[in-house]
Amino acid sequence: MAQTHSNAPAAIDPADLTVQLIRCPSVTPEEGGALVLLQSLLESAGFTCTRVDRGAVSNLFARWGAKGHPHTFGFNGHTDVVPLGDEASWTVPPFGGVIKDGQIWGRGATDMKSGVAAFAAAAIDFVRQTPPDGAVILTITGDEEGDAVDGTTALLDWMRDTGEAMSVCLVGEPTCPERMGEMIKIGRRGSLTAFFTVTGVQGHSAYPHRAKNPLPAMARLMDRLSSHELDKGNDHFDPSTLAVVTIDTGNPATNVIPAQCRASVNIRFNDIHSGASLTDWLRAEADKVAAEFDVQVAMTVKISGESFLTPPGDLSDMVSAAVQAETNIVPVLSTSGGTSDARFVKDHCPVVEFGLVGRTMHQVDERVEIAHIHQLKAIYSRILHSYFR
Repeated sequence: MAQTHSNAPAAIDPADLTVQLIRCPSVTPEEGGALVLLQSLLESAGFTCTRVDRGAVSNLFARWGAKGHPHTFGFNGHTDVVPLGDEASWTVPPFGGVIKDGQIWGRGATDMKSGVAAFAAAAIDFVRQTPPDGAVILTITGDEEGDAVDGTTALLDWMRDTGEAMSVCLVGEPTCPERMGEMIKIGRRGSLTAFFTVTGVQGHSAYPHRAKNPLPAMARLMDRLSSHELDKGNDHFDPSTLAVVTIDTGNPATNVIPAQCRASVNIRFNDIHSGASLTDWLRAEADKVAAEFDVQVAMTVKISGESFLTPPGDLSDMVSAAVQAETNIVPVLSTSGGTSDARFVKDHCPVVEFGLVGRTMHQVDERVEIAHIHQLKAIYSRILHSYFR
């Protein structure tokens, strides 16, 4: 590795960059100026940047170093944010990037403009001060909080088509439940939502024998699904879970048996299952209830992501060592929580996730500890030095 240059530019302040990014109103799918800001900053540091926009979504690809280098470290993150909720409930301007009480306040402060600021600052300072024999890639999307159809997937599709590749990747999502440094994600559960429509025959509630009531059938189906133990978990995953999230009839009358009832369930599943195997099970249960009650049961399924695991090894060891060095905490390797764009990156290269404490993400008065942002940049810097050592 080359020696540090004495005339290197001043280090990038990740907290200041976080403030600038928060002030970009980038509610999905609005770009809001966040990617424009990052592209300008990265290009000034020698990164080759390409906007990979698809549909209504804006994405940014940035690379320092040679294309196709066998040692290419990647960061992934997003600058889009969820809606504000009740803006009147905020005690600060949601896009103000207000600094108070040692924290930066605003939508996206935790999830995840601070994470993007930390890895962008770490990457820029690293290549300026100690240019590596290798390449550093940043993939930043504007569609993580939305349908995620034209975000990281668009970047990965473009990379495949143009011969760009990451050897390993770190996603900067908030991963720590309460304390900085306590958790690294080495996988994620899959997510599947199933939508059911039970159709019977409408009739008068005083003459139920002349109708086919879809409600008892739906109640039976939801009970069968929710009371079933999917699995007991395994070494790396908690047990899979199924939650009934809606049951709707839209029937305002008390003397009418409705013709239809709708319901949906969400399953968060580990690697004992796949989206296909769970779909088959759901269909079989629906068919049993349809036959038992002599009704029709239609089902559609949306699989938001399959479960995946990056087995503990060199990548997680390297990240763990950097976290421990900066926080004096040995992080837990976890697969808990919801989905993230790591579910797409895992098909491209080995991937883990590490980021800030996520207590206030998606909340009113979202905020982040300034000290944690600097700590995160230091962790990412250590990781880069370790990878290219």
